[in-house]
Amino acid sequence: MPLEHVNYTVTDPIATATLLCEIFDWKIRWQGESMSSGQSVHVGEKDSYLALYNPNKNLSEATNSYSQKGGLNHIGVVVDDLDATEAKVKAQGYIPHQYGDYEPGRRFYFDGPDGIEIEVVSYA
Repeated sequence: MPLEHVNYTVTDPIATATLLCEIFDWKIRWQGESMSSGQSVHVGEKDSYLALYNPNKNLSEATNSYSQKGGLNHIGVVVDDLDATEAKVKAQGYIPHQYGDYEPGRRFYFDGPDGIEIEVVSYA
């Protein structure tokens, strides 16, 4: 079964959603008040999305998730055109890193809003 969504906390759900829409040609599926008087924006495609949440209070800085139990290490997004997506990432001021070209596809990573690492992969 496909994954429906991932929910994670961000500083500004609307700004993060706007950026992800620009880079990945996604749409905002829903936005509004959510748990604990917070704000959520659901951004993605018809069958899967990211739920971007802000609890409407000061947030603590995240630690290195790769050494933290239950940490969110990165989010992987499949695209048709890796080079075009990389150009969009750079145009938004983000720096791609950690390139890989191995089966089953080519990929790169970038650190997006709030330091969330995003893996961009193409199987084309």
